[in-house]
Amino acid sequence: MNRQQRAAYVFRRLNELYPETPIPLDHRDSFTLLVAVLLSAQCTDKRVNQIAPLLWEALGDTPEELAAAEEEDIEEIIRPCGLAPRKSKAIKALSQQLLDEHGGEVPDSAEALEQLPGVGHKTASVVLCQAFGQPAFPVDTHIHRLAQRWGLTSGQNVVRTERDLKRLFPEKSWGKLHLQFIFYGREHCTARGCDGTRCEICRACYPRRKRPLVTRKA
Repeated sequence: MNRQQRAAYVFRRLNELYPETPIPLDHRDSFTLLVAVLLSAQCTDKRVNQIAPLLWEALGDTPEELAAAEEEDIEEIIRPCGLAPRKSKAIKALSQQLLDEHGGEVPDSAEALEQLPGVGHKTASVVLCQAFGQPAFPVDTHIHRLAQRWGLTSGQNVVRTERDLKRLFPEKSWGKLHLQFIFYGREHCTARGCDGTRCEICRACYPRRKRPLVTRKA
């Protein structure tokens, strides 16, 4: 298979396996999704879904409430998610910035989102596609690894991987594919469970690959 053929196979197989793609992070609106995505950095979605509701119930689920909360109180609640000092500072600061610059509303542009404290390109992309339905293909380290294993990118960095994936797949499919990649990676092509030679899609894309593939880090 060439790269386009591999992409076509991946697209078809992921749609067969995951026709429905529920958003894995529990949220109530665009703001709680933004905070949940921020909390998910180096943390599992399962853990975020356990901790985020505690934050909403204790301190509130609006920019007004979290901007008024003490940073130490936020940090204490979200500590199980890891990186608590940095994340608590970002949550309070971005809440205040939303009030000061956006009328308390989460902006629906990548440029404005990436100006918020603690919000990088990947987080902004997740919010754009999952909260606002805009075409975006967020690439994290897991998707970066899968794209390399499946021969969809050279794997130089996540920026290149995102660009390659956007070229290979229809724009209207990006948001759904982002989640399908994640679901498949968690179930079948994990960092330790597959080395590029074991799971169904790896074998289909490279049936003659015998040695483990060493992927480049993000």
